[in-house]
Parts: sequence; structure tokens; C-alpha cells
Amino acid sequence: MHHTPTRVLLAGATGLTGEHLLDRLLAVPAMQQVIAPTRRPLAKHSKLLNPVGDLAAQLAALPTQDHPPLEAAFCCLGTTIKQAGSQEAFRVVDYDLPLAVGAAAKAMGARHYIVISALGASARSRVFYNRVKGELEDALQAQGWEQLTIVRPSLLLGERREQRLGEQLAAPLMRLVPGKWRGIEASVLARAMWRLALEEGQGVRFIESDQLRHLGKD
Repeated sequence: MHHTPTRVLLAGATGLTGEHLLDRLLAVPAMQQVIAPTRRPLAKHSKLLNPVGDLAAQLAALPTQDHPPLEAAFCCLGTTIKQAGSQEAFRVVDYDLPLAVGAAAKAMGARHYIVISALGASARSRVFYNRVKGELEDALQAQGWEQLTIVRPSLLLGERREQRLGEQLAAPLMRLVPGKWRGIEASVLARAMWRLALEEGQGVRFIESDQLRHLGKD
């Protein structure tokens, strides 16, 4: 069954995938409001509500304000340990904040949460990054969503403001790798996330990178 959400929450709108997704959401004719809290201001738009400042504080304040009910929420938050500066700081962005987004969206009436996790996410992983993503997936399921869609992209390709050298070196190779390990363009991931938001269903879905590439085709 298809349903176009008209009021949504988007976290991570300044990131690689979030930027593409924000453009897509604002371009949907039926969209009435996109709430996108960010640390630095976004370009103004008639459909956009952009609370600026500390993300955790903005998220905590949202449900206490008088907003019409949300239908869906998207989380495009993510960093690297190098970028975050420590494992603790990484965990805030990749675990604490996505859960806070979920709690805020749920309190505002959203029935569907679409979250970026990662290929290889597992709470039992020996790799810290994959383990945090796996712990997040488990904690999100415990939030009791009517509909929860967890997407697991491989390496994201696209124009970043700050280049990550390892990714620059890996990116050309990641376009050639087979199946779900092949890199995915951020614009393709954003398109896939929007298409998944249109599908009304029940329960938890995990969408792997090769499915995402297929879903995000033009």
C-alpha cells in the first residue's frame, strides 16, 4: 500500500545523504512540512522548519511544542571515529542521537522511522563501528515502531565537503565491487529512502545495499 507522508522529521540534513533527501522531500508537491533540526542553518524554504543549535536539545524540545502530528521520520546521521575524535563522541552521533530522533518522532505521532545503519551492522561484531550500528538496530526495534525501516548501505559515494582520504582511495574500487559491497551514491540512497517511506507496512524491514541501489534508480 502506498501513502505519501506530508509531515516529516529529518535528522542529518547537512550530511551527504541528508542534503539529497531534504531536496527530495521539499520537492514533493503533497509535502506540507519538513522539520529538520541542524547545528548550522539551512537555506530557507516555505515548507521547512529548521530549529538550529545543539541537536539533542532541539530534539528534546520538539515534542513539547505545538506541532501537527508527524507521519514519518528519517535519520541520516552518521560520522566516523576520526571525524568524531573518539569512540565516545562517535557513539553519541551514531547511537544516542538516532534513538533521540526516534523518541521525538514517536512522541509527535510518527508511525514510520527510516534509519541509515551500515552494511555489516551487528551487536556481536568485533568491529566497533559495526557493533555500535548493530546495537542501534536492536535499540530501535525496542522502541516499538509500527513500521521501522533500517537501511544498510555500503560505502557512500558522492561529493563531501571534507574529503576522507581512505574513502577517496576506496571509492573508485567500490564502484567495481560486486553485489551489496559495491559503493552506493548518496543521491541513490536518498531516493531509495523516500521510496521506502511511501510503502505503508507493518513491522521491521532491513534493506541491504544492493536492494537500495535497485530502489534508488532514476
